[in-house]
Amino acid sequence: MIDRPLDLDAVQAFLRIAELGSFTRAAEAMRTTQAAVSLKLKRLEQRLGCRLVERTPRHVQLSERGEAFLDHARALLEAHDRALAQFSEVRQRLTIGISDHVAGPELPSLIARMNAQDPQLLIEIRIGSSGDLLQSFDRRELDTVMVRLHAGRSDGEVLTEEKFGWFAAPGWQHRAGEPLPLATMAEPCGVRAMAGQFLDVAGVRWTEVFVGGGVAAVAAAVMAGLGVAALAPRMLPFGAVDVGPRLGLPDLPRLPVLLHTRVKDGRPRAALSALAAAFRSVVRG
Repeated sequence: MIDRPLDLDAVQAFLRIAELGSFTRAAEAMRTTQAAVSLKLKRLEQRLGCRLVERTPRHVQLSERGEAFLDHARALLEAHDRALAQFSEVRQRLTIGISDHVAGPELPSLIARMNAQDPQLLIEIRIGSSGDLLQSFDRRELDTVMVRLHAGRSDGEVLTEEKFGWFAAPGWQHRAGEPLPLATMAEPCGVRAMAGQFLDVAGVRWTEVFVGGGVAAVAAAVMAGLGVAALAPRMLPFGAVDVGPRLGLPDLPRLPVLLHTRVKDGRPRAALSALAAAFRSVVRG
């Protein structure tokens, strides 16, 4: 009797659960329902005769047998992709713009997730301001953009929302009686405009002491002790301190990250869904 082959969709579902640590996020990446992902995993476990994933109310983690199967599952899908690639004459291209306020230290892992979803997809990523990227998207120069909320637009899918704070280097002290020194991005920058508006409304005097061409430059200025910046915590190096409460600075709102795309189906859409699910995973922690 010949054993039944493994269901590749079920193996992929197992991999997504293992990588994203969530049935919900695995379903988002595969553009299906949580129930469908659970069913695929159940069939795979029945086929292998063992439990691969341990489920608890708060966590999803691999069993000992699941850990042992993980490398084999990756190798199986990679071999499948290589076999299909022999018959693919042209690589499909997916051009993505990502706001500098969105593309944090997790970007390498996000790119790796997309490549794992479809190694034959040609991925092009551009980093810029939300306003510039949206203009490029509207001119059809980009297939997809991931940006902060931009004034005057109500379109786009909300991927997640992030808390912002007023960050400074450890030990930094504000000199009494002087305007608050701010490190900001160059105009146009929605976060820069928001920070200034909130300080103005709260009656806090401020002055720009550093203008950076990217978030990495602003974060470097903060850690160099030049002043304070309004940033999401994940964009800062370890050790940065939220000085807002100590200085009585106004609370900043949670800002959404939005996905704008014209990609509706096919392999690029599957890779994009994997990117969105992975981004939600890393931002929510």
